[in-house]
Parts: sequence; structure tokens; C-alpha cells
Amino acid sequence: MHSHHGLTPRLKPLSARRSATLSVLDIGTSKVVCLIAELQPAEALTTLKGRTHLARIIGIGHQRSLGLKGGVIVDLEKAEASIRQAVHAAERMAKVDVQSVIVNMSGGRLGSQHFEARVNVRTGTVTGSDVERVLETASAHAVSPGRAVLHALPTGYALDGQGAVIDPSGMIGDALGVDLHVVTSEAAAARNLMLAVEHCHLGVEAVIATPYAAGLSALVDDEAEMGVAVVDMGGGTTSVGVFAGGHLVHCDAVAVGGHHVTMDIARGLSTRVAAAERLKTLYGSAIATPSDERDMIAVHGVGEDEADAPTHVPRSHLVRIIRPRVEEVVELVRDRLRNAGFAEQAGRRVVLTGGASQLVGLPEVTRRVMQGQVRIGRPLGIRGLPEAAKGPAFSAAVGLLVYPQVAHAEHFEPRGHGVFAGTGTDGYLGRLIDWIGQSF
Repeated sequence: MHSHHGLTPRLKPLSARRSATLSVLDIGTSKVVCLIAELQPAEALTTLKGRTHLARIIGIGHQRSLGLKGGVIVDLEKAEASIRQAVHAAERMAKVDVQSVIVNMSGGRLGSQHFEARVNVRTGTVTGSDVERVLETASAHAVSPGRAVLHALPTGYALDGQGAVIDPSGMIGDALGVDLHVVTSEAAAARNLMLAVEHCHLGVEAVIATPYAAGLSALVDDEAEMGVAVVDMGGGTTSVGVFAGGHLVHCDAVAVGGHHVTMDIARGLSTRVAAAERLKTLYGSAIATPSDERDMIAVHGVGEDEADAPTHVPRSHLVRIIRPRVEEVVELVRDRLRNAGFAEQAGRRVVLTGGASQLVGLPEVTRRVMQGQVRIGRPLGIRGLPEAAKGPAFSAAVGLLVYPQVAHAEHFEPRGHGVFAGTGTDGYLGRLIDWIGQSF
């Protein structure tokens, strides 16, 4: 087991020549998914160059999520029970015992900070230790109190002021600069997420921001290179990751998702939440069609039995309830990208993932609001997924299997001071505990 609340060390990068069995856990507001996969070394894939392995799913378990609200745990016992059931189902199918998992984080107010640093090159030629030094200098910046670091990603180097250097090692120059993108979440939310997993007698190998995972699974290389926003619409949160130049450059999340649409329907038609969810799935749409006035749908009132005669309302009534909420979520994402200065990079291409992205008409609304190309993102380059799991709802879960193949790109400080401190077995948040302790 890792240290008590430590997020883990730098996840040991997968050896490109070795096979591995991995277990991941996607803990969402509406569902918990456990995937167990065998990763086999692969020949380079043309569209997914960053991947070293092909994943084949050998076990899958999914369960209704209880005890979470807006991506954050609000009832530890219920959350644990959901996690246990999902893991057991996957273990039974794969016939293996899960010891530790990679999990994702959707709630906890995900956010991004950017740090820059410059150091002098000691010998005139950039060595590995120069790169380490500039990364350490960048990560010596303090992250806001009460926040925990999920990712520290170098997005580009500069040599003597010349930017866009991908790997400076061996190049000649006097001054080496780096841009470091740090993704953080609320420390308390991250700790409770890990606590729920640890209570199920599982180690936590790493905690990954959901939009990063969704992007790793649903994007082809060219998109990540040219600039794209991955909008993961879950039950309780909508999170967004901006990729440009092949890197994750921005992360954000809002605590509104598909569940809010369901609640609007339940209120608007005074029906039970479960019935509202069914109506949304079967008849729901974010855009009006000519036949909506004619198509009638049956609605049972809150206190009524299935045996009672339902009320019939035109489908247009349902669309009128759904549409404003969907527009609000997409506008919220657009405005936040704009305020963060990423409207240009991200607005031109949008990839929608997550369970709530399956709502009919959502791509059209997104196209209109964000004024760009929009597509639905499904998990790519994966084998053994059952039909039901090939949709956008499983993008983040599959992305957690891709993450170990790119984990080597992250920077964690050698043991020492700094907020990113900690490698080794006690988790790279291990060192954060005292710091978190002081912040609360």
C-alpha cells in the first residue's frame, strides 16, 4: 500500500517491450466503471503515434454510482459500496485479483496553472541535468493553498528565447526555458476520492484529470496537434481539456451535467427522477423537429402507479425543457474557455465525450454555440470492449489505460522540498500531506 493519503509517485512508465495487466477505475457521478486490461507492446499505430501498447479488455464491471455529487464524494460508505461492486464484477470476469488502480478525478474544481522558468546552460550544450534543473525551477512555484497537484506537464522548451523546442537535449545554447502546465484539484476532494478506494483495500496508482483521460482515449494525433477542446459531459460535471501542439494545455470543469437535465425534466413534467431519466434517454433531444408537436409521450405523475393512466404531452414539451439547460452548459464551457484565453485554440474543433454527450441534438447545439467543428469522441485503439462500452460514455475509463503509456512525459521533483516533491513509493502527494495539513 502507498502512504495513507499520498497520490502516487510518478507512475512507472511502461516498458515499450513488456506486456502488463492494468486495472483502472472511472468513478463518476452516475456510474462507476472498472476495467482490467492486458497491454501488449504494439507496432507504431499511424493515427495514435503516442501509444506504445494495444489494450485488450479482459474484465469490465460497471455499477450505478452512489454517494457522489458533482464528481465529488458526499457519502463515503455508499461510494465504497459502488466501487466494490464494480471491481468485483471486473475481477470475476477477468479471473484476476485487483491490487491497485489508476483512478480519475472529475470534480474538485479542476483547474490549470502555468509556470515558466529559465536557467543558464552550464556547458553550452543542453544535458539531462540542465533539463532537470529548469523543470525543478519551474515547479518550485507554489500551487494555491488547499489544491493538490494531479499533473505537471512540460508543454514546451525554449533555447535562447527560441520557443517551440520539443526536446532540447544535446542542443547548443546558453539559456534554457520551459513552460510547465500544472493541473490541480481541491486537495480535500482528491483525498476523499483516494480514501474511498483505499477503504476497498486497493492501492491508488495515480489520479488523472478526467478531461486528460478522455482526450488520451478519443483524440487522434492530428487533432491534439492542431488544437482541440475535449468536452467530457458526465452526470454531475462537465469537464474540458484543451490540447494543442500535442500537449494538454488547459483544464477546467463546471459542476453541471446530464443529471441536471434529468432533474429539470422531473420538475417540468412533475414525474419521478427515474421516469425523467427514461424519457430523456428514449425521447429527449436538444433540437426541435417538425414532428415534435404530433409525437405524444406518456408521463406518470410523481405519486402515481404504473397502473394509473398516464398524462400524454407532446414531445415538443420535453425539448423545451431540455434545450435551455443544454445551451447553458455549452455556453458556460465556451465562456470559461474565452476567459482563460483558449477560445481561439479550442473553439475551432470540439470533441464531445462522456455519457451525457449521447443526447440527440447536442452536437448541433455545440456547433451553433461554439462556432466550430464538432464530433462525438469514442474510445480509440482498444480491443475487447463490449458493444455497450464502445460509446463516448467509456472514453475517460479507456483513457486511464492509455495514461501509463504517456506518464513519462510528466515531471515530478526528486525528493526534496517544493510542492511537487516526492518520488518513490510514498506517493507524489506523500510530501503534500504536511502541507495540506497546514492549509486546512
